[in-house]
Amino acid sequence: MLKLTEKRLYKVKKGQTLRAVADGFCTTVYALVAENGLTEELHEGQLIYIPIPRALYTVQAGDTKALLCGSQRAYAERNGTEIFYPGMRARL
Repeated sequence: MLKLTEKRLYKVKKGQTLRAVADGFCTTVYALVAENGLTEELHEGQLIYIPIPRALYTVQAGDTKALLCGSQRAYAERNGTEIFYPGMRARL
């Protein structure tokens, strides 16, 4: 399975630390520092990118959109297409 990383913009709340934000998004302090080029602790109102890993899966015979993503709609939103066939790569 191939891993992709998407970014989500996040506004730091009062009193939050790098550790608290990392724990809240199931990532690491290192990943936050690297993604944002941070050299100091966070401050209230600061906008940072949260790296969110996404898995790419190779569709197998018998798989369905609902099986992989919970629904056909969720599949289309995550993958930007309705196309679905064995051997293609799909975001989970």
